[in-house]
Amino acid sequence: MVTIKRISIALTVGLIVVCIGFYPKLQALYVTMHLFDEDRIVENFRSVQTIWPTKGLEKSSQPYRYSVDLSGSLPPNFSYDNQDYITQAFLKDSWTTGFLVIQDDVIVSESYFLGNNQTTQNISWSMAKSFISALVGIAVDQGQIASIEQAVDVYAPQLKGSGYEGVRIKDVLQMSSGIAFNEDYGDFYSDINRWGRDFSLGNSQDDFAASLTRGVPPGTKNHYVSIDTHVLSMVLSRATGQSITDYMQDNLYTAAGMEHEGYWIADGVNVEMALGGLNLTLRDFAKIGSMYLHDGALNGQQIVPKAWVADSITPDGAHVQPGPGFGYGYQWWIPPGNEGEFMAMGVYNQYIYVNPETNTVIAKLSANPHYNDTTYGPSSDWPHLALFRSIAHQVDGR
Repeated sequence: MVTIKRISIALTVGLIVVCIGFYPKLQALYVTMHLFDEDRIVENFRSVQTIWPTKGLEKSSQPYRYSVDLSGSLPPNFSYDNQDYITQAFLKDSWTTGFLVIQDDVIVSESYFLGNNQTTQNISWSMAKSFISALVGIAVDQGQIASIEQAVDVYAPQLKGSGYEGVRIKDVLQMSSGIAFNEDYGDFYSDINRWGRDFSLGNSQDDFAASLTRGVPPGTKNHYVSIDTHVLSMVLSRATGQSITDYMQDNLYTAAGMEHEGYWIADGVNVEMALGGLNLTLRDFAKIGSMYLHDGALNGQQIVPKAWVADSITPDGAHVQPGPGFGYGYQWWIPPGNEGEFMAMGVYNQYIYVNPETNTVIAKLSANPHYNDTTYGPSSDWPHLALFRSIAHQVDGR
C-alpha cells in the first residue's frame, strides 16, 4: 500500500511538472488560435511580444526624420469596379490602425486609429518579406551570397532531400519554388495554419521547411508560399554567419535611420519569423518604401544596391507578370498598370505602396478581423490599390 501511494504521488508530481513545463506552449497555441478574434485582434497586433520570444533592433543614433506638412488632404471618395467608397469610412471599415502618406519625401497625411500612435510597434505580417529581400540583395552585393542562380541547399544543406533541393535562390525570391503549399488563412487545416500552430508550440521553422515537398517544377509557376521567405532567411543567416536581426541591424536598420526600436518575433530555437514577424512603427515601415523609391538610398547612404532594387521590382518571367492579378518581383508585388508601382503587402490589410511616377509612398497598418471574408470589399487588395492610386494622383497634383 505504501509503495502504491508513493508511486501515485510520484506520478502526480511528474504530471504537474510536465503541465507546468508545457503550459507556456499551450498558452501560446491558445492565443494563436484566437489571434484574429474581433475583440482581440487590434491589441494582439501591437503586442505580439507578450505572446512569443523576440529579438530586438536598436534605433539609429542618426535617425532619418521626414519633413512634415499636413496641409494636404485625402480625396473624400474613390471608386473601384463601379462601386463608390467614402475614404474615411473605408479606412474605418478595414480596421485601419495607422495611415501615412509621403509625397516628395514630406509627410502630408498621418493618422492613427483604435489606440495606435506614432510610437506603436505593430506586426508587419508579410511586409517583412520585402525587408528580407533587401537583406539578400545586400548580401549578394557584399559577396556573401555568390549568386541567386545558386540552389538554396548550397547554403542550407538541411534542405537536401526536401522539395527545396536544387531550387534556385531566384525562384524562391519570386515565389516560384514549386513547393506544394496551401496558403489559405481561412482554412484551419491549410499548410500556413499548420505552420502557425507549429510555430506557436516553439518548434523549428527550419525543420518545417525541410519537411515540404515539390508540387510543380521550380521557376514555372508563381505560387505564394510564405515558407519560401523562411528559406531565404536560412540562406541569408548561413551565408553571413549572423542572425537575421543582427544582419539587419548592421546593414539596414541603423543605416536607414530608423527612429524607434523594433523587433522580430522568434520561434522556440531563437530563429526569426522572417516571413512576417517584423514589428516596427508606421514611419519606420514606410522607410523601406522611401528607400526603394530612391533606388535603394536613404539617410544619405546607398543601403540596398541600385541594381538589386531595379531587379526586385521588375518581373522578368512569363509566370510572374502582372495580368488579371498582381505580378511578383523579389518579394514585392507588382500591380498591373503603367506607372511602375510596387507594393509590400501583408495579411489583414498591411501595405507599403510606392508610385515612382508620382513620387508617393503610402503605408497602412490594419487589424481587419473580416480579412478572410471574400465578400467584404474593405478586405480586398483591389479597392486598397484604387485608394492608393487616387491619393497618389491627388497629392501629386494631377
